[in-house]
Amino acid sequence: MTNIIGTYECKVDAKGRLMLPTALKKQLLSELQSNFVLKRSMFDKCIELYPMTEWDAKMSIVNRLNRFVRKNVEFIRLFTAGVKIVELDGTGRLLIPKDLMGFSEIRKDIVLSSAGTYVEIWDKASYEEKLSNPETDIATLAEEVMGSLNSGADELP
Repeated sequence: MTNIIGTYECKVDAKGRLMLPTALKKQLLSELQSNFVLKRSMFDKCIELYPMTEWDAKMSIVNRLNRFVRKNVEFIRLFTAGVKIVELDGTGRLLIPKDLMGFSEIRKDIVLSSAGTYVEIWDKASYEEKLSNPETDIATLAEEVMGSLNSGADELP
């Protein structure tokens, strides 16, 4: 599992192709020979780019859900809706399918933003709007999400 680092501004051409930045390619070097997975984000109007190994790990969790429970089946259907396997072409470009371009409202200027083990692909204006949202206070959010974690406390006898 590779933790991806960085935020990169790029352009997508009229056909939906984007050139992965060199710094990102270096981080994904072990993954470049295999495919990637593109999917719609569950929470935002962006696309998620997973190295195949990370996608397989995520799906191994999803596939443990009991498929005799309706909500599980509905979640799996929605989680995997629009999923596409993509690979880099000979010049190092990824093709973003038209349906995912439409979903994410990507035009020309985009941002690739690391999200741990995958990359979010945003329309630049949408990304900047999301980050400048005055309703999201990072300090409050950090306390709510991470505040109850005490480093190493759970491991003490």
